[in-house]
Amino acid sequence: METRANHVWVGVVSLVLLAALAAFVVWLARLGEGDQKEYDVFFQQSVSGLANGSQVSFAGVPVGQVSQIRLWERDPEFVRVRIKVREEVPILIGTTATIQSSFTGVSTILLDGARRGRPPITCETTACTEGVPIIPPKAGGFGEILANAPLLLERLATLTERLTMLLDDRNQEQLSGILANTNRATAELANAAPQVERTMAELQVTLREASETLDQFEKVTASTDRILNQEGAQIAQQLRATLTSASGAAEALEQTLEEARPATKQLTESTLPAAEATLRDLRATSKALRQVTEQIESEGVGSLVGGPKLPDYEP
Repeated sequence: METRANHVWVGVVSLVLLAALAAFVVWLARLGEGDQKEYDVFFQQSVSGLANGSQVSFAGVPVGQVSQIRLWERDPEFVRVRIKVREEVPILIGTTATIQSSFTGVSTILLDGARRGRPPITCETTACTEGVPIIPPKAGGFGEILANAPLLLERLATLTERLTMLLDDRNQEQLSGILANTNRATAELANAAPQVERTMAELQVTLREASETLDQFEKVTASTDRILNQEGAQIAQQLRATLTSASGAAEALEQTLEEARPATKQLTESTLPAAEATLRDLRATSKALRQVTEQIESEGVGSLVGGPKLPDYEP
């Protein structure tokens, strides 16, 4: 009986020592953590993957852990997550909390967005609904994907259905025909490539000859302009001199006729035929000059280039 009682006391003492050791270890752990501040984060989304003791990091640096996860009694749409963060961590106005999920199923809370010069988040600068300051939440990339998963699945189903309708048997036959026609056209184009190359070479030769012809035409045009500008002026000057001479001859003839009018009757048989011949010559000369003038006015000076030179009339 005494032996059994000794074993009981040994067991009780052992349990007490183990409990004291555990309490000491916990005390040492809390002592290593230092002073901590508590904050609440209200998430209006799933917090799957979070648990008591989940890591809290600030810009990727571990700064605390999750201490409590509860549905908010005032509004069950929100999940209240209480976190503990070391006191020296700068939780300033503008800091947000994001649930960072992973493919392993373990989630953490990521704090970010603090800016230098802003005041810290306290009950004086923000609401303290549950007795501690509140850090506003921010939807994470993976969380957004999970939140929009039903809409994405619906759109994916719609897209799949439309693709199925687009790729039915009839459309597949038409696509096969289009591909066959494309292959045939490609083969014909490949066969016609040498002919196309020859045609392009001939076209280049034709273009070069046309360019040379155009250059020669420009040279001929310049030469014609030079002839018209130089020789045309000389011809016009000669025509003016001829017209002046003819006018002087007509005036001289009129004076002669006026002076010879008293003796006209006496000299009719000898002078009249000569005068008539002179008048005919004058009429012919005037007619010729009139024709040349009309030709210059209608056809230009170029019509006279290369033609025979008119004889100068001498009275």
